[in-house]
Amino acid sequence: MKEIEDIIRSFKKAQQQNKKTALATVVHVEGSSYRRPGARMLVTEDGELTGAISGGCLEGDALRKALLAINQQQNKLVTYDSMDEEDNTIGIQLGCNGIVYILFEPIDAIKENNPIVLLEKTTQQKSNAVLVTLFSLDSIAEQRGTCLLATENTYYETVGNAVLQAALKNEIAGAFLTGVSAMKKFGPAETAFIELIKPPVELIIAGAGNDAFPLVQMANVLGWHVTVVDGRKTHANTNRFPSAKNIIVAKPAEAVKQIAISEQTVFVLMSHNYNYDLAMLKELINSNCNYIGVLGPKKKLEKMFAALLDEGIEVNDEMKEKIYGPVGLDIGAETAEEIALSIMGEIKAVLAKRNAATLRDKNGFIHEHHIAAK
Repeated sequence: MKEIEDIIRSFKKAQQQNKKTALATVVHVEGSSYRRPGARMLVTEDGELTGAISGGCLEGDALRKALLAINQQQNKLVTYDSMDEEDNTIGIQLGCNGIVYILFEPIDAIKENNPIVLLEKTTQQKSNAVLVTLFSLDSIAEQRGTCLLATENTYYETVGNAVLQAALKNEIAGAFLTGVSAMKKFGPAETAFIELIKPPVELIIAGAGNDAFPLVQMANVLGWHVTVVDGRKTHANTNRFPSAKNIIVAKPAEAVKQIAISEQTVFVLMSHNYNYDLAMLKELINSNCNYIGVLGPKKKLEKMFAALLDEGIEVNDEMKEKIYGPVGLDIGAETAEEIALSIMGEIKAVLAKRNAATLRDKNGFIHEHHIAAK
């Protein structure tokens, strides 16, 4: 989501400067590549790049292709093949042993529901959205591009084909149901990249001590939206946490009422006040969040479970599944910055349903290969 938000900001800036732009999107990959389908980059007519479609190896040639699309005002699909080591047509060495298909779309700001408008609508959602990009591997066929966005209640589309739109809605329903992106072929010439876009992670930090600083900073780098919660106005304020999206000064019961908890909401309890953390855990124990991290030794967490039991709240195994204490991955963290790194890594692994093992010991592909044309 951070990449999308950065692209939208850059597009608006380009509009203010009367610059033409094009959007480059990785729509399909065969084999290995640095970026997967859904990676995007905005290109301005004077060569400014926002986002990334590779590790840097494609951007130079992609700039030229984007400028061509801008000049011709026509969508273009470009194929980069790094499987053939004898092929020097690109003039670069990708080293990824894969084929990457990139769609270039010049942006017409006047057009209703242009690709940037649809992307911006995804950032306004608190729940999953599905974005459809139509492309053809036939170089002479029409490249429809980013043409449909589905949210929980609304469709925004520029497909222009009622039969195709109806077929796409069935695939969109499947993406919402499974929670994963997919490829779908429609006839011999057209393929739909049906992309599930999740809202940004909402990180709620209960505790506004100095050790929260690096956690807020790292989350900001990843584009997560951070809320700092504390009962002390002297600690929880914009002067101390200028990059936080929201700051709540309240007791736990009142604070939780101000937070819309979803599957993308995660909590870290690190107030260094046992009673405050206990009260916060009590409010969250029956919520639908997937992650509650508790800073401190395991004995502290066991004491909290016992205190809740004394209040008639039994923390069963299902509840304990989402509680992580001591919080963080075992990376030997000592400093506040290292602890923040271990916490961020653990949250990412939990949300991605990964075990946080080293990639060296992983068999097969690094990325999930669930996106396959069907």
